[in-house]
Amino acid sequence: MLSSHTTLAQFLIEERRRHPGASGGLNALILEIALACKAIANRVSAGALGGALGSVERTNVQGEVQQKLDVIANDYFLRATEWSGTIAGMASEELDEPYRLPAQHPRGKYLLLFDPLDGSSNIDVNVSVGSIFSILRAPNPGTDPAPEDYLQPGSAQVCAGYAIYGPSTVLVLTVGRGVHSFTLDRALGEFVLTREGIEVPQHTREFAINASNQRFWEPAVQRYVAECLAGHAGPRHKDFNMRWVASLVAETHRILTRGGVFLYPRDERDPSKPGRLRLLYEVNPISFLIEQAGGAASTGRERALDVAPTALHQRAPFVFGALEEVQRIEGYHRDHNDRASSLPLYGQRGLFRAAAS
Repeated sequence: MLSSHTTLAQFLIEERRRHPGASGGLNALILEIALACKAIANRVSAGALGGALGSVERTNVQGEVQQKLDVIANDYFLRATEWSGTIAGMASEELDEPYRLPAQHPRGKYLLLFDPLDGSSNIDVNVSVGSIFSILRAPNPGTDPAPEDYLQPGSAQVCAGYAIYGPSTVLVLTVGRGVHSFTLDRALGEFVLTREGIEVPQHTREFAINASNQRFWEPAVQRYVAECLAGHAGPRHKDFNMRWVASLVAETHRILTRGGVFLYPRDERDPSKPGRLRLLYEVNPISFLIEQAGGAASTGRERALDVAPTALHQRAPFVFGALEEVQRIEGYHRDHNDRASSLPLYGQRGLFRAAAS
C-alpha cells in the first residue's frame, strides 16, 4: 500500500522545479547513491548471515585494515553510479587514486567523493555504521577528470549527505536548501521524507570526544573538556554528558537529532597528520550538512568549508555542532592555545599534572 509520505524521488522532482534550467542529472545521481545505500543496508542488516563480517587482511591507503563490508560497500557505490553518465569520476576512502570510469560509459558533469562505510570497526559488534558522500561539479564535464579537479573546498559542494544503518536506515542530505531526512520503507523499497528542515539546537549539554587521546590534545581542547567535566560547579555552571561512538555518521546523526558538539581535534601523536578525519569525503560533507542545519563546523582555527585541499586523502581536525560551543572552542584556539591550561587538574600534555617531587 502506498504511503502518504513524500518519497525521495518526489522530493527531488519538487526541488528541480525550483530550477527550470536544471537537466535532472543531480537528481539522477542522488537516486543512484540511494540505491547503493539500500544495497549496503541489506548487507549490513544480514550480519553474520550474509557472510560479510571480518576483515580481508589488507589495508587501505589510510593504513586501516579493510573490513569485508568496506570492500562490498565501495563496489556498490561504483556499480550504482558509474554507468549512467551523471558523473565524470569518483574518489573513495578505499581507493588510493580516483576511480576512472570504464571506457564504455559516458562522462557526466559531477564528481562523487565518498566514504562507503564509515565506522566499519563497529560492524562486528553490531553498532550503527554509515556511508558519507559529497558531490562537486566537474571542472571539465564530459571528460576524465584530472586528480586536481577533486581538490575543491567544501564550499563548492552542490550536494552532501550520509546514510546511517541502524534500527532503521535513514538517508540525510542537503542540496543547499536545508537538511532533510528520509527513512527507508522496506515494504516499498523507497526512502520517504520523515524530517524536513532539520536544525541543530544552538545550546547543548552534550559533547563527543575520544577521551583516550586526551594526553595529546592542545591546550585549547584541554581547557574546553575540563570545563565541561567540571559540571555545575565549574565555569560553565551546567553539567555535560560525554559521548563517543567511533562512527562519524552516528555522531552526526545524534547531533542533528538532539544537539551537541563533536570534537576530533588536532593532536601531537603524528606531525604528518594534523587531523584524523579525511577532509574531502568526511569533513566537507558533514560540514555542509551542519551549516545548512544552522550549526557550525570548524577545524578549530577556521571554517571547515573554507579549507583549500592539497591532497585527495588529506586529513583535518574537526569540530562541529551547536553554534555557541563551536565558537567557544574556536575562541580558545585563538586566545588560550599557547600555554598550559590554568585549571588545577589539567596540564598541557597529560590528564593530571605530575606531582611535585
